[in-house]
Amino acid sequence: MNRFKKIFSSRGSKTNEELSKYIKKTTGLTPQNIDFYTTAFTHKSMGLKDDKGNSISYERLEFLGDAILGAVIAEYIFNEVPHGDEGYLTKMRSKIVSRDHLNELGMDFGLIALAKTQVPATNFGANVHGNLFEALVGAIYLDKGYNRTKNFIMRKVIKPYVDIPMLEGKVISYKSLLIEWCQKHKKTFKYHTYEDTGVNEVRHFSVKLSIDNRVVAKARGTSKKKAEEKASKRAYFVFQDKIQ
Repeated sequence: MNRFKKIFSSRGSKTNEELSKYIKKTTGLTPQNIDFYTTAFTHKSMGLKDDKGNSISYERLEFLGDAILGAVIAEYIFNEVPHGDEGYLTKMRSKIVSRDHLNELGMDFGLIALAKTQVPATNFGANVHGNLFEALVGAIYLDKGYNRTKNFIMRKVIKPYVDIPMLEGKVISYKSLLIEWCQKHKKTFKYHTYEDTGVNEVRHFSVKLSIDNRVVAKARGTSKKKAEEKASKRAYFVFQDKIQ
């Protein structure tokens, strides 16, 4: 029994055999080297290290999977939309591999059930689903090579989830859209963001968005970025007719 089987058979986690069956059922691929997949679902909170002292967690595979996924999506859009310029292609790729979209994929695949972690599930944010999906793609690439990984992405991501006409109208950043509109029409804007010291255990930030010295939207979020994006979305709907 190797170190990974010990990890996944403890505390109710899946054994190598169970994990292999789950991967085959979910992806249509039979794992050759199960270690890639066990790493893909191991959180750094486990504190595991390999024989050389390197940390064992899904983060490196997440990085690799992100790059492979981006390359396959880029090639698909390039071939599918021959009239698209560089700006269009970049925006479309961003929409397809957006964090929300990747989180949706991870949830649909049920990958959180495979995660080995010391962190309570309630402490994870939604992004863990997308992170695990990217790690899975990285594991498939190392195990099966580029062409088999590309085929998996085409079957399981592009065909069932990618609708280019629908995505063309999807907003991926209300903040970017709003700033672009303000600059185009010479309007002043300001995000006043500050830490919210309310009763919540989780740290929050509040933001007031002013356009032409008038507060048009307020929002709260668990980060400055999320609070500003939420306020921007609310402001967008205030000015939607003018922006469109």
